[in-house]
Amino acid sequence: MLYLVFSMGRTPTGQTRDKVFKFVRARLLSGQPPTVREVQEAFGFRAVRTARQHLERLVEDGRLSTYRNKSRGYRLPRFMRGTSTVLAPLLGHVPAGALEEALEDPDGYVVVDAMGVSEETELFALRVRGESMTGVGIFSNDLLLVRQQPTAKSGDIVVALVDNEATVKTFKSRGRCVELRPENPAFTTVVLDADAVTILGKVIEVRRTLS
Repeated sequence: MLYLVFSMGRTPTGQTRDKVFKFVRARLLSGQPPTVREVQEAFGFRAVRTARQHLERLVEDGRLSTYRNKSRGYRLPRFMRGTSTVLAPLLGHVPAGALEEALEDPDGYVVVDAMGVSEETELFALRVRGESMTGVGIFSNDLLLVRQQPTAKSGDIVVALVDNEATVKTFKSRGRCVELRPENPAFTTVVLDADAVTILGKVIEVRRTLS
């Protein structure tokens, strides 16, 4: 992969840090979080420590957040300073069909209007793969915005996990059992003991790109 290398010269520290932030932000929004060493190489810093100091200061300033002990652990805060938007991480695909193994595959962020979104609300996004929910207007390659929550009401469209296999379906409670219902007659309803199903979240928005 080719990285753009910046020539710093005698740029004031604050301006350099702002350039570091813009570089990291662009990489994160494209789904390619950089390592500290990649930041060092992009800016021509003589030492990894210099890159790390800029990144840690950006964390202190609230412009970045971090998962400690991860080589690509820097992230954008959910609420972007100076804007009215929230960033929901795009975590990969969710099957709309047969259950498939849930594999997280981060691929950037989805921008969401912050209106009505509290700081306690956790959002994430998934790309649909399959045709089992076409009856409610969810098609393959649509983007689902999901509110993370562990429970659901009958009729909610949810992202659910069964033995580490994920799916998007309509949730129905049947006493001690749960139905994960497709919205396409070509697919079969899954009926399980309630304890066997983990609700990851409720679908609150569907986005589609028209070609």
